Amino acid sequence: MVLGVFLGLVLSCLLLLSLWRQSSQRRKLPPGPTPLPIIGNILQVDLKNISQSLRDLSKVYGPVFTLYLGRKPAVVLHGYEAVKEALIDHGEEFAGRGSFPVVERFKKGLGSPCDPTFILGCAPCNVICSIVFQNRFDYKDQDFLNLMNNLNENVKIMSSPWMQVCNNFPVIIDHLPGSHTKLLKNLTSLKRYCLEKVKEHQESLDVNNPRDFIDCFLIKMEQEKHNPKAEFTYENFAVTTSDLFAAGTETTSTTLRYSLLLLLKHPEVTAKVQEEIDHVIGRHRSPCMQDRSHMPYTDAVLHEIQRYIDLLPTSLPHAVTCDIKFRNYLIPKGTTVITSLTSVLHDDKEFPNPKRFDPGHFLDENGKFKKSDYSIPFSTGKRICVGEGLARMELFLFLTTILQNFNLKSPVDLKDLDTTAVANGFVSVPPEFRICFIPV
Repeated sequence: MVLGVFLGLVLSCLLLLSLWRQSSQRRKLPPGPTPLPIIGNILQVDLKNISQSLRDLSKVYGPVFTLYLGRKPAVVLHGYEAVKEALIDHGEEFAGRGSFPVVERFKKGLGSPCDPTFILGCAPCNVICSIVFQNRFDYKDQDFLNLMNNLNENVKIMSSPWMQVCNNFPVIIDHLPGSHTKLLKNLTSLKRYCLEKVKEHQESLDVNNPRDFIDCFLIKMEQEKHNPKAEFTYENFAVTTSDLFAAGTETTSTTLRYSLLLLLKHPEVTAKVQEEIDHVIGRHRSPCMQDRSHMPYTDAVLHEIQRYIDLLPTSLPHAVTCDIKFRNYLIPKGTTVITSLTSVLHDDKEFPNPKRFDPGHFLDENGKFKKSDYSIPFSTGKRICVGEGLARMELFLFLTTILQNFNLKSPVDLKDLDTTAVANGFVSVPPEFRICFIPV
């Protein structure tokens, strides 16, 4: 009885201490909703549509506000001005990498309707395979199919509400069952496969003639072997390669899939792109990157696709690298920073009627391509996506090649085609759909 009372008093004191520390910290940070003990503001955020929740909260607390997703605060930047001021004007201070606990835990047929998911996943994946392994796999290769399956499964898991819970309450990662265990298992499988490839490369390595990323890494590893602080290790190779596949395969695959859905939904847009393809490229050669500068409408369509789908609504988390006074608020070193890319890509002052798919958002009155500083689907600043150039190249070449050779047809009435994302957590995932590719 006495012990129970004592434990109750101890727990009460710890709770009061936690509340006091939280209250003291909050006075220095930007305003925000009052957090509950331990769980913070997690109940005030729709984990299936985080962007909408951030938009609603910004109307109350302004473009810079604080959310407690768990016990730790995260400063949210909402709108172009706030995102630009932080990531560009104060790029160095906001260049830290934010916490992503689940991933960090790992680091320690013609004419007939078809689902394009598989084929659109294979192509970008093989691009990464050719860079890392100097090898493009047959689409029936079992190792390749296993790799594709793991990557597809991981994107679905990463976009689920449960994953947001895991990242904000990392203590549960090691103690509760859930889909995060499957994610970690898939990442471990990818790591093991990559290390097997390293062993194969070591047996045939020619230091004077590196074939791919693995060879370059092994050569650098040999050069740095006497450096006690060298970061060229097998473990780092596996983690880096996993990042390449995760960032370079599924993001491009999802964007391509969403692109076809939008082109299917808007045949008038597709017809104009095909008309430009006929005029600039013709039918007798394959598209090349030099063509893009002569195809303003196609360029506008590609930019509008990425703006409209809002692939990574909150990007990857940032962290401030030092104590910084930002808009009269003191943000302590190490604080997580969430940048709402949605608030920039869907800004109604820059893009009238932002929820409408309209390539005119990127065209001037003369039909020329119009650049916008608000077009930041790859984020901006010090941590802008390093694969932006490769991704833009893939999107242009894949889509123009498809439209050069095929007309697109929907097996269902266009009015029944829904382009609303079915998941809007980490990644905006398009709904499943079927499409007919009719040879031109």
